[in-house]
Formats: sequence, C-alpha cells, structure tokens
Amino acid sequence: MSVSVAAIVLAAGASSRLGQPKQLLIYGGQTLLERAIRVANEAGADPVLTVLGAKSGIIRSSMGVTNSIYVINEQWEQGISTSIHAGLDALQDSAPNAAGALILACDQPRLTAYHLRALIETFAAQAEPSIMASAYAGVLGIPAVFPRIAFAHLRALSGDKGARALLAHPPFPLIAVPFSGGEVDIDQPGDLNQLD
Repeated sequence: MSVSVAAIVLAAGASSRLGQPKQLLIYGGQTLLERAIRVANEAGADPVLTVLGAKSGIIRSSMGVTNSIYVINEQWEQGISTSIHAGLDALQDSAPNAAGALILACDQPRLTAYHLRALIETFAAQAEPSIMASAYAGVLGIPAVFPRIAFAHLRALSGDKGARALLAHPPFPLIAVPFSGGEVDIDQPGDLNQLD
C-alpha cells in the first residue's frame, strides 16, 4: 500500500446510557477499546490514535499494552466533533504526511480488520481524493476514511455533529463500502448479551 492512512479511534464519550465505560466492556476476550485499536493496527493504519475523554484515567490505566498513541480531549463534553478535532491535531503532530484519516468508534463489535483494510485499500486505489464510508442499515457512517483535503471540513464540525454529518453531504467523491453488522453498537447494558 503506497499511501499512509492514520486511524483515529473515538473513545471519549461518557457512556451515559450504559452506566459504565463502554470502552472497557469485554467482548471476545478483549475490551471493546483494545479490540478497536487491534483491528485498526491489523488493517495497516499507522499511527493509531485513540481519543479519550470521560474517565480517561480509569480507561488508560485499565488498558493492556496497545500499539496506540493516546490523546486526551479535555472538551469531550462539548460533543463528538471535539474528539475529531483532537484526533486531527494529534495526527498533524505524529503523521503530518498521512494521506488520510480512518475515523472509527470503539463500540461496533462486528468491526473487523478485513473491513478496515477494504476501506483503506479502496481509498488508496482512487485517482482523486475521495471519501470511503461504511454502508449499513441504509445509512453511510463510520468507519470512514477521509482524505487530507477533507480535514478542514472535519474541523468545521461543531457540537455533537460527527463525521456522519459530512457523509450526508460529502464535499468530495464518496464510495460506499458495505459493512455487514455495522449498525450493531453498544448503548444499553444488554446489548453485548444479544451478540452471538
């Protein structure tokens, strides 16, 4: 793969509906956050940046050894856009030449390195800067790869508007990559129990 794509794992939320940090829920023998970091690394993203916010100290101290750069978003309460901004700031410091950013969350248990690799490889194959978005349940969402030229548009997001707001009205060509099970996320205490 000739282009460099960094990953930004969004993991700063308070998990208020769940009542405990979803980042630390165990699925498949790993926490959801460790799993997200692992599949991003296995897909070839480099570096992998993890944005923490609520309960960042507890989460960080609970993590095993991970190949990730941790970023603290002090403004996490102001919405998901601030985590995207914090991740982009850290990306600029750690990988200023990255061609794109793969943005993902830690609460999609069906996520695989195979799907992330498909996003990255499709991104790398484009002749012009394009956005790769995951398609599931009739919507376009994250994980998604944004070319560097789109970073200014991501920085323009505010409040609790995340990347999906940009995917709804993409400023650049957009390619949808099917993600079976992408709609499955963890918000309620029983959600993990309903997984196979």
